[in-house]
Amino acid sequence: MIEKALSEGSGFISCQVVQEFLNVALRRFEEPLSIRQAELYLDQALLPLCEVFPSPDLYRNALRLKEESGIGFYDALIVASALEGKGSILYSEDFQDKRRFSSLVVQNPFQNG
Repeated sequence: MIEKALSEGSGFISCQVVQEFLNVALRRFEEPLSIRQAELYLDQALLPLCEVFPSPDLYRNALRLKEESGIGFYDALIVASALEGKGSILYSEDFQDKRRFSSLVVQNPFQNG
């Protein structure tokens, strides 16, 4: 999916996704990335896709989403970012597959069907 998003310009991520990925890649991967590997991935994959950045409106929208949907605040930030970027599909294993948030539909990339 990342290769397709990079080559076709068909996807984006928020800065929160960059932060969470790097934290996990450096600490929790079976073989954690070195700092140099993380920098390369940051430059080649993450930064070219990073289009949504924190703003007061993003935080307010996330707070509303948290209240309306009952999801956690950090998950609400991910959803708010996807909505702000005008995404139609949110790829995530952290939400119920096919769950809707306004015009956004969650798709679990690890679920068959």
